[in-house]
Amino acid sequence: MTSIAIIDYGRGNVRSVFNALDYIGVTATVTDDPAVIDNASHILLPGVGAFGDAVDALKARGLPEVLHRQAFDKGKPFLGVCVGMQVLASKSYEHGEHAGLGWLDAEVRRIDPGPDGLKVPHMGWNSVTPTRAHPLFDGIKTETLVFYFVHSFAVTTEDADKVLATSDYGKPFTATLAWDNIVTTQFHPEKSQDSGLEVLTNFTRWNP
Repeated sequence: MTSIAIIDYGRGNVRSVFNALDYIGVTATVTDDPAVIDNASHILLPGVGAFGDAVDALKARGLPEVLHRQAFDKGKPFLGVCVGMQVLASKSYEHGEHAGLGWLDAEVRRIDPGPDGLKVPHMGWNSVTPTRAHPLFDGIKTETLVFYFVHSFAVTTEDADKVLATSDYGKPFTATLAWDNIVTTQFHPEKSQDSGLEVLTNFTRWNP
């Protein structure tokens, strides 16, 4: 039976994520308790706000080691959303330089608004373009791959094989990463209506 541990570290839209999972009939628990996390089948790390603050909040609760064990030692399906995606990188340049969890050889840098000088943060609906097939997007029609974004920074990595989808805001940026049992989204599936619910449904059914 699928059960989701939504990681509560005071920096995520945990209620919105919980409500979205409840709507699709999936059992979820908002928690920072290692024992509860250990009993879950899937792990979801949400996140809003600044990178450095999010990493500090995770460390204050002893969660980096807990999450690493769940994802790497136990191989549980893991979804990082927005800042929950970014903190997996090795470093960020948001309000100075900050070390991340280092799960991915990547950096988090401010969005380049391109020659059109688009407003930052990037806020609103935008389409994504998958670079390859993955269960996260199973059954979702290409024309409905439109999701809700709110961010000023994005992940950049030389590991092109880990990039699952891109989006464009002045210039292309990484919208989704996936490798092994880990997947991340810069967009907020819990705020993305039907398409977001389909992504969450696919994640809960994913057993890599």
